[in-house]
Amino acid sequence: MLRPKIPTNPTPTGHVIPPVVVEPTTVVPSAQIPHPAPVASAPSRPTVQLTPGTALALVGSGTAVVLVVGAVLVSMLLAIAVTGASVAVCALVIRSLVNADTKRR
Repeated sequence: MLRPKIPTNPTPTGHVIPPVVVEPTTVVPSAQIPHPAPVASAPSRPTVQLTPGTALALVGSGTAVVLVVGAVLVSMLLAIAVTGASVAVCALVIRSLVNADTKRR
């Protein structure tokens, strides 16, 4: 009654393209020409020079990023802890209500 029907692959209809025959070619050696040595080009961008002011700015911005990311992670952990505690309290209240209801009967 509930037997799956497996589809069959139909035979291809339309034009069948014959395979292309590749003819081998001969390689003719040519005279070896030495390649010119690469020329060192001038750098396209100027080099970055760290002054005491820029180093202090980099350290300050790195510290700010670490503090912000740390605060976000700690707040997420605190939110998870508060949610878990509230779920535990709800479970205790429901269990005590169920136990009190069964003792009365």
